[in-house]
Amino acid sequence: VPSPINTRHITGNNKVLKVATEPTPIASSESEDDIKARMRAAAEAEAVLDMPEVALEVKSNIPLSSADGLPLSMVVGQDAIKTALLLGAVNPRLGGVIISGRRGTCKSVMARALHRLMPPIEVVKGSEFNIDPANPGLMDDFTRDMLESEGKELKDLETEVIDCPFVQVPLNVMEDRLLGSVDVEQSVKTGKTVFQAGLLAKAHRGVLYVDDINLLDTEMANILLGVVSDGFVQVEREGVSLRYPCRPLLIATMNPEEGDVRDHILDRFAVSLSADATPLTMEERLEATKSVLEFSTDSMDRQRLLDAVEQEDQIKTRIIFAREDMKETKLEQSQTMYLCEEAVRAGCQGHRAEIFACEVAKASAALNDRRVSADDLRMAVKLCILPRGTVMTDPEMMEEMLDQQPPPPPPPP
Repeated sequence: VPSPINTRHITGNNKVLKVATEPTPIASSESEDDIKARMRAAAEAEAVLDMPEVALEVKSNIPLSSADGLPLSMVVGQDAIKTALLLGAVNPRLGGVIISGRRGTCKSVMARALHRLMPPIEVVKGSEFNIDPANPGLMDDFTRDMLESEGKELKDLETEVIDCPFVQVPLNVMEDRLLGSVDVEQSVKTGKTVFQAGLLAKAHRGVLYVDDINLLDTEMANILLGVVSDGFVQVEREGVSLRYPCRPLLIATMNPEEGDVRDHILDRFAVSLSADATPLTMEERLEATKSVLEFSTDSMDRQRLLDAVEQEDQIKTRIIFAREDMKETKLEQSQTMYLCEEAVRAGCQGHRAEIFACEVAKASAALNDRRVSADDLRMAVKLCILPRGTVMTDPEMMEEMLDQQPPPPPPPP
């Protein structure tokens, strides 16, 4: 049974369900007992389809067990971080979200939970670079050369739908593993130079996760963030000159007790938030402890679990629609001016604060299915400008800044 939020694109599913439950014509050669048995089976199947818990399991691919981790909707508190992750899922131009916090503050849990909300992607079949068949501007050189030699277009290639990639970068990663390298063994066997795709190629259009980024080699961190910022990887190896796209959602975590992240690296992320910023109340700590214990032992009340799954389904659907709405979402000049003025008031260095703030405002509007509003602008200031501020570091000053009335959206045409 589809949830109401899915009504914009589930008409086909309703039709399929209806066809599946309609009785098929009875063959004249069937005996009366066979007919009765088949009718009983059909009635039982239809009764199963009417059960809400079964329908939810069929509709959702989010597991109802602890095997794959806590759903994002069950994470207590951390509303700003959860919002930032969802906005990153909507708008790939955000680049990345970095979460700082001490051990046990749910940083990795939220990153992995977001991945389960990411919609599947359509790719060129057999592509190691997750090439989007609908976007000729984001092709790797191998695919482009193949199309030119065969006189084809990208839309002519066979495609397949795969789960959204999730790639974790190990702390001891080397440049060849990150960018890709020549597969010597296969090159010797085939007599041709064979390129082995790296982690960045596999992460394109997916989630790229770096745990403890403050412990990652500085050179590797610079390469990683440079590639994500540019959107392309350029590989120059002996016998190989290759360019391929890399536009993932970068999620990084760090424990400040184990070392800081350099400012120039931190500034590359659109959003930088702390999981320690707002301590949980005693009631919230109790709720969090109870949820984790029940979920980890698969003893949580089934209805509560099903409600969480349904909520996750609705969030996933919102992300799908918001990605489409992003193409038409724009800021008015007065709204952009407001964000620039707030960045100046906060003493932000450079222009990344207002640039990222514009992208956050658009993503927030698309996620809420509306034109860019004052609430979206406030969210952008909160996530992108205030954390970069060098002047307004006092909490009261920050609240005063957020209370400033942003310009409203213009009247509809």
